[in-house]
Amino acid sequence: MTNKLLSPLKLRDVELPNRIVVSPMQMYMAKDNGECTDWHLVHLGKFATGNFGTVFTEVLCVESRGRSTYSDAGIWSDSHIPMLKKIASFIHSQGSIPAAQIGHCGPKSCRQRPYDGLQPLSSKDAENGEPPWEIVSCSAEPAAPGYATPHSLTESEVKELVLAFGEAARRCNEAGFQVLDVHAAHGYLIHSFLSPISNSRTDIYGGNRKNRMRFALEIAEALRENWPANKPILFRLSCIDRFEGGLEIEDTIKLAKELKNKGIDAIDCSSGGIKGPNSLFSLATKSPPTPGFQVPLSEAVRHGAEMAT
Repeated sequence: MTNKLLSPLKLRDVELPNRIVVSPMQMYMAKDNGECTDWHLVHLGKFATGNFGTVFTEVLCVESRGRSTYSDAGIWSDSHIPMLKKIASFIHSQGSIPAAQIGHCGPKSCRQRPYDGLQPLSSKDAENGEPPWEIVSCSAEPAAPGYATPHSLTESEVKELVLAFGEAARRCNEAGFQVLDVHAAHGYLIHSFLSPISNSRTDIYGGNRKNRMRFALEIAEALRENWPANKPILFRLSCIDRFEGGLEIEDTIKLAKELKNKGIDAIDCSSGGIKGPNSLFSLATKSPPTPGFQVPLSEAVRHGAEMAT
């Protein structure tokens, strides 16, 4: 086990020096305009100096509306590139692989920071200089009780967001990242399209499984058009919704196969997040998960789709 953990792993032309990965985790320390700071350089840099094989940024939001909080990091503007380039360069200089995650929080946008309560922003927050902004999602359905009803994206708006993901990939490449991961789990925007629980659309992005997968697959195409062919792309998926009538592992295996055909190299397996404020849990979750509870999902996708997880 130790030898496997410390052995290299090659994805396309990128070789990870070992299999120890610093996962993407929001830190709520970015500027209001989405720019990272020296705080992020020190925070992520310390993992690189500690010989972690791959060091991920927190999720970088592809548009300002897609932030969970005012302190989320962004990748929606070229102005975000210089600091991210500084971070990626330092990680690389220490022998680690700099990696970036991009995403859009969708119906879980526009919230307080966790240490302030993680509740939807309100008029009281506006009085303190942080007014709510318009949130968008697959359908006009709140992410959880007490959350605002989001604007249901039109087809043209969906297309604009696909382009935004592509532009985010371009910026990540210009910043020097070598691995790209897409957050498509935990009730965020892409997941809201994938799950039959949250997707009530009647157009080409809703209804049957093929239509519900369309947004994710169009994003995959846009990423491959803007990200070098020799660098890998991962997708983080909630493999099951843990909710009756939601996504099951067979749905995710089918999606993984389609993503593989679009040039996606690995699936970052997670679960849950629909109809609940907490990323990893749904309201149907009766007890906290135990260590390794995602492993069977990873194994099922790896064998079912014949791709890395």
